[in-house]
Amino acid sequence: MPLYWTIDSRERLMTAVAEGGVSKEEANAYLDAMAGARAGSYRRLFDGSGGVPLMDAGDIMELAVRMRDMQQHGEPGPLAVVMPRDKYELFARMLGILAVPDRPIRFFGDPAAARAWLDEPAVRDWSKRSTRAG
Repeated sequence: MPLYWTIDSRERLMTAVAEGGVSKEEANAYLDAMAGARAGSYRRLFDGSGGVPLMDAGDIMELAVRMRDMQQHGEPGPLAVVMPRDKYELFARMLGILAVPDRPIRFFGDPAAARAWLDEPAVRDWSKRSTRAG
């Protein structure tokens, strides 16, 4: 499976890395794991720099709608996305759907910078505001 993730409940952190082609089914498995672990309010790092979506625009929008629905059932945690600029346009609409008032979202060129931001005290504290799943 080219989409790997870890969920650290103690750190309230979910990290996902895409390597190679990622299908809609694999993306849904990631969302299932997040929902099952009640990790929606956790800080999240998504490293898509090594991934290639094997989805069309309709598949991506279906995933965005599902993620938005998940967000409505809890306060979504801060999100750091690692993605090269050439891939950003494909996901821009999805990421726009995920933007909600007061939710920290930032884009990075490398995972170390993304993790450093997620570890900043203000971002760590923000993710502790809610323990509900999202």
